[in-house]
Amino acid sequence: MSEEGLSIYHFVEKRAVEKPDGQAVIAGGRTLTCRQLDEQSRDFAAGLLECGLEPGDRTVLMVTPSTDFMVVTFGLLRMGAIPIFIDPGMGWKNLGRCLEEAEPEAFIGIPRAQLGRKLFGWARQSLRHSVTVTRLPWWPGKTHLQVARKGRRRASEFQASRWSETAAIAFTSGSTGTPKGVVYTHRMFSAQARLLQGSFGIEPGEVDLATFPLFGLFDPAMKVTTVFPNMDYSRPGSVDPKQIFETIRQYSVTHLFGSPALLRRVGPYAREGRIQTPTIRRVLSAGAPVPRDVIETVKAFLPAHSEVFTPYGATEALPVTSISGTELLSEDGPERGLGVCVGKPLEGVNAATIAVTDDPVSEWGDGLALPPGEIGEIVVWGDNVSESYFRRPDADRLGKIVGPQGRVRHRMGDLGYFDSKGRIWFCGRKSHRVQTPHGVLYSVNCEEIFNAHPAVFRSALVGVGRAPRQRPVICVELEAGHRKEDPRKLIEEILRVGSSHLQTSRIDAVLFHPSFPVDVRHNSKIFREKLALWAEEQLR
Repeated sequence: MSEEGLSIYHFVEKRAVEKPDGQAVIAGGRTLTCRQLDEQSRDFAAGLLECGLEPGDRTVLMVTPSTDFMVVTFGLLRMGAIPIFIDPGMGWKNLGRCLEEAEPEAFIGIPRAQLGRKLFGWARQSLRHSVTVTRLPWWPGKTHLQVARKGRRRASEFQASRWSETAAIAFTSGSTGTPKGVVYTHRMFSAQARLLQGSFGIEPGEVDLATFPLFGLFDPAMKVTTVFPNMDYSRPGSVDPKQIFETIRQYSVTHLFGSPALLRRVGPYAREGRIQTPTIRRVLSAGAPVPRDVIETVKAFLPAHSEVFTPYGATEALPVTSISGTELLSEDGPERGLGVCVGKPLEGVNAATIAVTDDPVSEWGDGLALPPGEIGEIVVWGDNVSESYFRRPDADRLGKIVGPQGRVRHRMGDLGYFDSKGRIWFCGRKSHRVQTPHGVLYSVNCEEIFNAHPAVFRSALVGVGRAPRQRPVICVELEAGHRKEDPRKLIEEILRVGSSHLQTSRIDAVLFHPSFPVDVRHNSKIFREKLALWAEEQLR
């Protein structure tokens, strides 16, 4: 089988042959070599078959980032089960809804997840198997170590996965609506790994600090060592910077992905301590627009030859575009309300914009694509793009367009436009546009104008009332050093900033919020729907 036809798991096998003693995963003081990751995941896969799991069984995976996480995940992929990835921080209600929708046959989780499953009765009707990832010998029920021991005694043959088959189901974070299960095929996984490696020049033998755990699953395909730092993965915005830099130094990390919230923590810490990271070649940040000051503080602790990149994408399509920090800092678009430049589509990824509508678009046709400069909804397609949601025909109708040769195109739900250089400028979520009697306002374009005020940590545009007669309101979270200043004076200054731009000149309401509600996955996406309800109450 050619490398282009390999599933993600087969790269674990290849790596075990090519470099058996190489470091595959490092976490919590434990290290797995490439051979050990292959052997242990194979044992776990065989043990699952021995316990009655079958290829195609949907399996909820709620395991903290660790060597066990990698063993269990690749074990599931090896025996053909379909892991279901759900953010536990999305809340009990959303968790229960996702599990009810997924109807999993198996549940693999740490003890706390198992207690939650029993307490709330998650997937009680569909579950047939349960495995707890623990090293406590007295824990009731099957543990992952017991399953692996069963597999060690069994000589198992595994059926090769087809590229078009479902490899996993990854639920969106729910930061912009109800969480949805995104269907990942083996083709999609492999295409994403190739794009990440090729687009950012990631070389075999590098060391990845995986502050976003699912990105670690791409590392074996890129022949890269995965390091899971000691942190609370549900709160990247509260990470201990000292731990991050000690881990970078200890393992000579070359590659780092960090959400904007995480980088906002580590950048100032490095500046104050005059910390440098000579081994890091690149930093990637995504999940929300990355503020310019964050890019500047990160570039300050990197070697001169290293770079910050801000790839754009989503759970359904990753990555789509990318732009370097150097290029981004050279643009003055944000302060002028032009949106945020996210760069050109990567090689092999196609993108276009279509007229903004909340209605389905069933088929792609001539004339749908908008010309450069006109704001529309971003549509993408390619091998790295998911073609469907799991058991969500309503979401497929609203989010997918059938193109030529039956290839499905994905509506990102994001608004933006192409500039004359072929780059995409991001203007915010479609659901976050504010429709006023005087026209449509786009969240990111307006917010970047107000964010230029030195007292503003971040802002959020929300609409109060019903479209198309919404009242635009700018919610503001102040910088810590400005929270005791006269609020009336600050409001006057902030409105003055807005009045100097045509698109924000009619905004006449500013509300100060103590701490914006944000997503768990990146701590960066603002829950504007919640802020809109709060703003409506404040203005009554």
